[in-house]
Amino acid sequence: MDIITKRLETIYESESVVSIASEIQHRIEQAKRKVKARKQGWDNKDVVLITYGDQFFEGQEPTLVTFKEMYDKYLHDMFELVHILPFYPYSSDDGFSVIDYKMVNPKLGDWNDVNNLTKSTRLMFDYVCNHISAKSDWFEEYLKGNPEYDNFFVEMSPNTDLSAVTRPRATPVLTEFALADGQKKHIWTTFSEDQIDLNFSNPQVLLRMIDVLAFYLEEGAEYVRLDAVGFMWKEPGTSCIHLEKTHEIVKLFRDVLDEIAPGTVMITETNVPHKDNITYFGDGKDEAHMVYQFPLPPLVLQAIHTGNGEALSGWANGLELPGDDATFFNFLASHDGIGLNPIRGIVPENDILALVKDLEAEGALVSYKQNPDGTKSPYEINVTYMDALNKLSDSDDLRLQRFLLAHSILLVIPGVPAIYVQSILGARNDLDGVAKTGHNRSINRKKYPLADIEAGIGDSKTLMHRVFEGIKGLVQLRKSEQLFHPNVAMEVLDYGAAVFAVKRYDEVGDYVLALHNLSDQVVSCNVEDSWDMMTNQHISGSAPITLAPYAFRWLKNKN
Repeated sequence: MDIITKRLETIYESESVVSIASEIQHRIEQAKRKVKARKQGWDNKDVVLITYGDQFFEGQEPTLVTFKEMYDKYLHDMFELVHILPFYPYSSDDGFSVIDYKMVNPKLGDWNDVNNLTKSTRLMFDYVCNHISAKSDWFEEYLKGNPEYDNFFVEMSPNTDLSAVTRPRATPVLTEFALADGQKKHIWTTFSEDQIDLNFSNPQVLLRMIDVLAFYLEEGAEYVRLDAVGFMWKEPGTSCIHLEKTHEIVKLFRDVLDEIAPGTVMITETNVPHKDNITYFGDGKDEAHMVYQFPLPPLVLQAIHTGNGEALSGWANGLELPGDDATFFNFLASHDGIGLNPIRGIVPENDILALVKDLEAEGALVSYKQNPDGTKSPYEINVTYMDALNKLSDSDDLRLQRFLLAHSILLVIPGVPAIYVQSILGARNDLDGVAKTGHNRSINRKKYPLADIEAGIGDSKTLMHRVFEGIKGLVQLRKSEQLFHPNVAMEVLDYGAAVFAVKRYDEVGDYVLALHNLSDQVVSCNVEDSWDMMTNQHISGSAPITLAPYAFRWLKNKN
């Protein structure tokens, strides 16, 4: 029995899956004839830019055309890959409520513009596989009573006990909708009343979504991000997250992806505690190639905020990968806020609440989740990473130093690093954007005229210029050093609570030692004879080196 048929039998149990497997195999064969060869695996040169497709605009020009101008002029020597956040027509959530999976938002351009961008860089697509817009044809046809869309969505009696369901939002699980014939149906909506969960217990939904996945591979996706994937399977009476059949569907997506376009990287997005997150590696070969490293943003923030890296070091010291065929997708900032769930169990709850309180006092916003007992807890901090790390009264010099310190940590730990576009611009909180949309996450989603960005990057006196050049220098240094390959081993060293120290080393004894002073005090560190990769100077091991407040050094034992 082939692997796809076996997976389908596990998912659908009593149903005959022969015809479903045949349809999937047919779609695979179609797609294989259209895809281009991909890079196999990953290395130290792979650094990802996360951006919206309309991040930069210039008059009425399609924004993907404008972005390509920006990329070709300023970004090509920094980023090997670009994650364009959902660039499809949408009705809410800045793209994650998709109206049509196979169409490019006309404001951004069309598939020719996407194809032109693949000539400059490799692309990462979002595969919003858990839900679809209430304004989509699929859901509108369902409401009209079109039998083709029967059972495409999860209908549930409002009397069903759903108290065990994990809630990422403080909104109801079910939303009432009126059908064309006057019937009222309660439909599962994990994230909002405009984001309708798909019903994967219906094999026809699975077939449609595999068709979408194959289409993205045909259109040039080399990395595929599975959005909100942990919620795909629903079983009342359970948490409805990370269920066995959810994992089986993810493995099926991996099987399809590997057959169509070997080398394509599949990444799962599950903003959950670390122990649950890493289950999406499967056995290291059969599920996600990468998982988002969600604990990293709040741990780095908490370490620099307190000047104490014990939680960060303890967590990093326990990081393990299931093999060379899997790695972490590391990031500090993204289009969403800084999630707090991933560090519950790593950082005491009182310390998390103290961090939230301190950041709120400096202008950050907080989003809450609903707990099973009816209470609410902070779910994410909504803030730019620049403003998260700093006080409103801090000087630009101090802002820059803390910001580069955080990005040094991002770039030296094992995995493929991704940097959000707002970060390379040193963006500050966009409170006007929040006032305009009414959504907390708008604080970190500002869009810019291209001319303003070119002026800011070109003016050496601006914080934007200093941040851009600082991060660019770090990225290029990382890309030049093979010891930063995602699969190279790491050891976390103990230089005291104020220092986060990472050693990346190979089997012949070469290593890079990255030292980070998380505190506002000068610290001393004993090191061996080495070479400072940043200043290109020899470091003698005869005396301790000193690190100024928030300073960092990358030291190599061999020139």
